[in-house]
Amino acid sequence: MDLENKDEMNVETTAEEVVVSEEKETSTESVSDAPAADASVETTEEAVEVKDEKPARQRRRGKRQKIETTDEKPQNEWTERVVQIRRVTKVVKGGKKLSFRAVVIVGNKKGQVGVGCAKAAEVVIAIQKAIADGRKNLITVPIFKTTIPHPIVGRSGAGEVMLRPASQGTGIIAGGAVRLVLELAGIENILSKSLGSKSPLNAANATLDALQKLTPFTEVAKKRGLTMAQLLN
Repeated sequence: MDLENKDEMNVETTAEEVVVSEEKETSTESVSDAPAADASVETTEEAVEVKDEKPARQRRRGKRQKIETTDEKPQNEWTERVVQIRRVTKVVKGGKKLSFRAVVIVGNKKGQVGVGCAKAAEVVIAIQKAIADGRKNLITVPIFKTTIPHPIVGRSGAGEVMLRPASQGTGIIAGGAVRLVLELAGIENILSKSLGSKSPLNAANATLDALQKLTPFTEVAKKRGLTMAQLLN
C-alpha cells in the first residue's frame, strides 16, 4: 500500500510540473509576441508616413521644374554676318598704332539690310561697333515675288555690281559679300555679277547702292497712271 501511495504521489507531482511548465511556455510566448506586434505596427506606420512624404516632394520638384522650363527667351529677328576682319595700322608721332577693322552685314531677311564698318583695338569690340553702325544705316529693299523688280547696277569706289531678277527656283547666283547682303535682305532668286574691285567692303556697299536705287512697281504705276495688272501685262 505504501508503494502505491508513493507512485500516485509521484504521478501527481509530475502532472503538476507538466502543467506549470506549459503555463510558463505560454506566458513566455505571449510576452515575446506582444512587443514584436507593436514594433511591426510602428514600422508599418513609419513606412506609410515615408510613402506619403515622397510624392509631395516629387510634386514640388516637378512644379519647380515646369516653372523653370516654361520661361522662353524671345528670339532675335536680326542676323549679323562678319564679312572681313583686317589688321590696320595708323602712323602717329610715336610710331605705328595697330587696330582691327571689322565689316559686318546686318539684316532681318524681311526687306531690311545694312552694312557696318568699324575699328577698335580688340576684335570683339570692333565687331560690336560694326553691328551698331550697320543697324544705323539700314535700307528697305522692295522685293517682288522673292526677287527684285528690275535690273540695276550699283557702284562703290572701284567696285561695281550688276543685279538682275530671276524666276522661281533659280536661287541666289552670287558669291562673297554680295551673296550675304542678298540673303539677309530676304531675296531668294536673283542673278548678279561683280565687276571691278574685289574688296569685300566695296562689293557690299555696291550691292547696297543697287538695292537702294530699286523702284517698286507701285510707284512706277502711279507715275504712269496705270494699275499693277496693266503694268505687268
